[in-house]
Amino acid sequence: MKKIYSKIAVLALMLASVNAIAQDLESGFFTDGYLYRHEMNPAIANNRNYVSMLALGNINFGMAGNLAIRDVIFNRNGKTVLFTNPSVDANEFLNGISGRNRLNSDIRFQLMGAGFKAWGGYNTVGIDLRSSTNVVIPGSLLELAKTGLENKTYDIGGLSASEEAYVEIALGHSRKINDKWRVGGKVKFLVGLGNIDANVSNAVLNLGENGYTADIDAELNANVSGMEFKTKASEHNYTDQSGNTYKRNKVFNGFDFDSYSPNGFGVAFDIGGEFKINKDWKVLASFTDLGFIAWSGTKQAATHGRVDTDRHVFSVDDDDANSFSKEWDKLGDELASIYELEDKGDVGGRTTGLGATMNLAGEYVFPYYRNLTFGLMNTTRINGKYTWTNFRLSANVAPLKWLSGGINFGIGTFGPSFGWIFNIHPKGFNLFVGMDHTLGKLSKQGIPLSSNAELSMGINFPF
Repeated sequence: MKKIYSKIAVLALMLASVNAIAQDLESGFFTDGYLYRHEMNPAIANNRNYVSMLALGNINFGMAGNLAIRDVIFNRNGKTVLFTNPSVDANEFLNGISGRNRLNSDIRFQLMGAGFKAWGGYNTVGIDLRSSTNVVIPGSLLELAKTGLENKTYDIGGLSASEEAYVEIALGHSRKINDKWRVGGKVKFLVGLGNIDANVSNAVLNLGENGYTADIDAELNANVSGMEFKTKASEHNYTDQSGNTYKRNKVFNGFDFDSYSPNGFGVAFDIGGEFKINKDWKVLASFTDLGFIAWSGTKQAATHGRVDTDRHVFSVDDDDANSFSKEWDKLGDELASIYELEDKGDVGGRTTGLGATMNLAGEYVFPYYRNLTFGLMNTTRINGKYTWTNFRLSANVAPLKWLSGGINFGIGTFGPSFGWIFNIHPKGFNLFVGMDHTLGKLSKQGIPLSSNAELSMGINFPF
């Protein structure tokens, strides 16, 4: 059984390792010449019109989490080994993980974009491909994968993962109300490409002298057109809430893909405001991605009930033939039934929220050199159990009309980070490169040892 949980934990870590957290480039929020500040606050207007380079106007990807590669991969005697290797001390490993180990993502890939002055304000148009990924790995699962049996009761619930991809068509407008106020908003039409959400809300394993029971509540919902669940017959016995024993003939066993088409549609809104206190001070606030996607054709697999057996007699004496550790190895495939999900078929449509983002900021212009500004920004992603927040303090300078940049320091849910942006914007051309989470030390394979890394870049043509 320890091997099974090791595989589950390793699979979760592999899924998490490809995640990327990439909200809009916070490092550019106070930077003169950065054209995409309106993505974080639709009230912000650019000084010039622009069109983006197709597919290269605004690319943003990265990683963030409180569980890093260096927390699960170790060097022992010149070899790279996983945390489950016996050479890795259990206490050393467990001290590096938390109760809820999280990795989140929000990837943006702009297909086309433009901004222009008209109708009494500043207008933006954009078509983006976006993807949101979230993973939570409970520390109890990693602990069980490492240490195996030591107690009689194990709470191994809390494992969850979600993936959502959609195309966003956004129309924005910003206008000046008076010398103090500027407001803006966006409407976004959403085309859902796919959504998969898996959640183990409850999983408690109880070991007794003559067997075990496992109470489990888990659900997998998938909205991907042309996808079907592979199934197989289960060999295990289940007990429903009424105490009746039954077999499951259609247990989830993977995915089959055929043709593909979008199967979700939705709408979202951004709202924002900018208030100029005086010539030196300004405050800004916004909410973005206030919206939803309605999906059709939900394929569901779930388990709600109890798995039990009295076929095994456990002894607390480690020297006995039926000790916990020895008998545990025999349970293997039988205890895998804890995570078996029964195919429920097509259960109809469902609606998912995007996960709204709140941005609060203040900016100060240095009075003795007005090309130098300082800013403080808080970004909070509101998304249920995947919610996170970050504070960022920045210094920004524009020494030349065609050159600007800045550096910043952030602290939040995923720890500290150092960010920067470099922006070249002569007449007719704009190139920016920036990071909210600068890459730290890399492994020999080029993988960041920290789970915090991010890169943004884009090429645009102002006029």
